[in-house]
Amino acid sequence: MSQNSEPATTPRRTPRHLIDFDNPRPQPTRRDAESLSKVQKWVMSVLTVTTIMHLSAGVILAAAFLEHPRPGARIGLLVIGGLFGVGAIAAGRGIHQKRLLSPWLLLGWIPAVIGAFFVL
Repeated sequence: MSQNSEPATTPRRTPRHLIDFDNPRPQPTRRDAESLSKVQKWVMSVLTVTTIMHLSAGVILAAAFLEHPRPGARIGLLVIGGLFGVGAIAAGRGIHQKRLLSPWLLLGWIPAVIGAFFVL
């Protein structure tokens, strides 16, 4: 047996879930951080708008199911529901840092208009 015959060792791969200090993962780029913040904004705005729109629809449904309403009570609830809808659209635009006053705010009145068709 010669002195130069050492057993050949193959480098052992570290499993991906373990830290390899000799081969660190690349740092996230700025583009990755920007895309993550975009997704976070969209998720937050969708949750906000749908939650407030549910509130708006609930107020409008309350207007439809009033048993003995006082004069103007149904109309008042429809207006409040429409204002909640406008607030929902404004909140979504605010999360995206867009101008709050916009023609898009008219979309907030759609539930109130549909509710008025059934209530009045």
